[in-house]
Amino acid sequence: MKELLSYFEEVPTLVLNLIIITAAILLGLLIHSVVVRLLRYYADKRQTVLSHQVVDYVIRPLQLFIPVVFVNAAIPLMRLTRAETVRFDKFIEIAMTLSFAFILINLVNVFQAILFNVYDINQKDNLKARRVRTQIQYIRQVVKALIIIITLAVILMRFDSMRKLGTGLLGGVAIGATIVGFAAQQSLGNLLAGFQIAFTQPIRLGDWLVVEGEAGWVEEITLTYVVLKIWDKRRLILPINYFITKPFQNWTRRTSDLLGTVYLYMDYSVPVEEVRNELKSFVQGNPLWDEQVCGLVVTDSKEHTIELRALVSSRNSGDLFDLRCLVREHLISYIEKNYPGSLPRTRTALDNKGDDNPFKGFAYKLEDAGTAESRPSL
Repeated sequence: MKELLSYFEEVPTLVLNLIIITAAILLGLLIHSVVVRLLRYYADKRQTVLSHQVVDYVIRPLQLFIPVVFVNAAIPLMRLTRAETVRFDKFIEIAMTLSFAFILINLVNVFQAILFNVYDINQKDNLKARRVRTQIQYIRQVVKALIIIITLAVILMRFDSMRKLGTGLLGGVAIGATIVGFAAQQSLGNLLAGFQIAFTQPIRLGDWLVVEGEAGWVEEITLTYVVLKIWDKRRLILPINYFITKPFQNWTRRTSDLLGTVYLYMDYSVPVEEVRNELKSFVQGNPLWDEQVCGLVVTDSKEHTIELRALVSSRNSGDLFDLRCLVREHLISYIEKNYPGSLPRTRTALDNKGDDNPFKGFAYKLEDAGTAESRPSL
C-alpha cells in the first residue's frame, strides 16, 4: 500500500488530476449504466408507452449529472492548490447547476407525458382532454422558462463581478424597471395573453378555427404565437395576442363534434328522396360518422339547377373533413351511375318556324357572364 502511495506521489500533478477525473467520470457512467438497465427492466415489465417515455426523459439528464457528482466527490483526492481548488470547485458547481436544471426540465416533460396519457385526445369526446392539454402545455413552457432564468441567475451570482453589477443596478432600479417595461411591453402583453388563453380558453389544442380566411386545427400554442395547421399542410403563424384582440371563428368551442355540409348542384329532375336515402345508407356504414346528424334537403333553386345540401356530423374536425369528401364523392358517383339525366345540363329551345330558314333545326347556346343567347350554328 505504501509502495502504491509512493508511486502516486511520483506521478506529475497534471497527470494525477486527469487520472482522478477520468476515473470519477468512468465510475459515474458505470453507475448510470446500471441505473439505465434497472429503468429499462422496469419499463419492459410495465409494457406501456408511457413507461418508456418516462425512462427516456430520465436517462438523458442523469447521464450528465451522475458523472459530475462523482467528479465533485473526487476533488479532495486531487492535487490542487487553494486557488485552483476554488476555481475548479466553482466550475463543478456550475456544471452541477446546469445538469440539475436539465433534470428539472425533463421532470416537467415527464409530468406532461403522464397527464397527456391520462387526457387522451383520441377519445370520442375530447373536449376536456384538449382543455387540460392546452393548460398543461402553457404551464410547462412557463415553468421551463422560470427554470432557465433561475439557473442563469444562480450561475451569474457565482461570479463576483456579476454580483457587483447587480448591486450597482439596485440604485437605479426605478429607471431600469421603466426601461425594461417599455422594452418588454409586447413580450409582457403576449405573456399575459397566453395566461388568459390558457385559463379562459377561447382556443384549445385541436380546435377547428377560421382565421384570416383560412381554416385549420390549432396545432401548437407557445408563449408568443399560435400555430394553425391548414388542411393542405401549410402552417399559419399568428401572435398569441391576436386571439384576444381580434375576432375569429371557433367551431369546437363548446363541443368537439362538428356539423359539416356538402353542396351539390343538380338538374330539376333529380330524385331527392332517393339521394336522401342513399346518403343515410352510406353514412350508417362509415366509421367517421358519429351517428348524430344526417340529412339532405333542397336549399335553393336557380335557373338551371337546384341546390342540395347534405348535412352530416362527426366526432372531430379531422374526421368531419374526410367524411364530407367521401359523401361528396359517393353522391356524385351514385347520381352519375343511376340518374345521369339529373346531372346539371343546359336546355336549348330550337326554333323550326319558317320553311325558308337555311339553319332550320340547328342551334347552340353561348354562356357569357351569366347570360344565354341562342344563335345558329353551322
